[in-house]
Amino acid sequence: MESWVEDIPFERVGPVARAIKAAVTNPLANYLPAGFIRALLRFGKSELAAANWADPGGWRSMVISYDGRPKQIADKILVGSGTMPMALRNRRRLAGRLLARLIDQSSSNPAHVLCLGAGPGRIIIDALHEARRPSRATLVDISTDAFEYGLKLAAEAGVADRVRYLQGDVRDVQQMLDTPPDVVKMIGICEYLDDDHIVDIASAVAAVMPDGAPIVFNSLSNRHGTDRFFRRVFGLHMIHRSPARLQELMSRAGFGDFVSIPEPLRVYHVLVGRRMPAHAKPSSKGLS
Repeated sequence: MESWVEDIPFERVGPVARAIKAAVTNPLANYLPAGFIRALLRFGKSELAAANWADPGGWRSMVISYDGRPKQIADKILVGSGTMPMALRNRRRLAGRLLARLIDQSSSNPAHVLCLGAGPGRIIIDALHEARRPSRATLVDISTDAFEYGLKLAAEAGVADRVRYLQGDVRDVQQMLDTPPDVVKMIGICEYLDDDHIVDIASAVAAVMPDGAPIVFNSLSNRHGTDRFFRRVFGLHMIHRSPARLQELMSRAGFGDFVSIPEPLRVYHVLVGRRMPAHAKPSSKGLS
């Protein structure tokens, strides 16, 4: 899979900027009084901050980070040079490319992609647009709040007739599908779930997947260096897990043959696993 992602224009942080973040920027963000930082962000009319205060880690804040073109000066600093937003954009590019190539490998025509915790479905829309094989997607979320925006994005990408948004609990996915999924996307949700919930959701999805079908998900490390800032200022509580830990959890649900690919900042690894036959033993490999 390395060859699939070689030409992606990832964002990177040079050694000087990395040293400044570690010695100056991150300590200030992490240890200045939270009330003072929140007051500065309110004064600067930060849309990213307001989105997280309303819904920590929600789809609106993700849209701001993904687009990378904020209007307010405070957001230009947070989104333009913050390690976490840069890593999120890298994750979007990496996951979108992997999903597109996995769609191309499918023998179904059209390939059916299932997206869990979809929000507006930005990464899935990217993948449908890039994939060469005809494909369609079912996008499931507990809330309908992002569906209208998602349909707008799909229309702009020319794939509006290939997406179907459904409201529901992803653990009830078996009741929602007309055909089994050829590819499953679980990007951006594991960091908000405890171990048991991850296994429950993965098990529910595994029950509707054919043997060998891929699932795409991600781990999150604390290499961004600002977890204390996100918790104190944004109210954003994320769970950091290694790729190996997530692979262990997913293997409990019947997945194996894992491949782990980091984005350049190594905040996120995007992982691909396969639905294993009942008698098979899981395996894994990581790419540096």
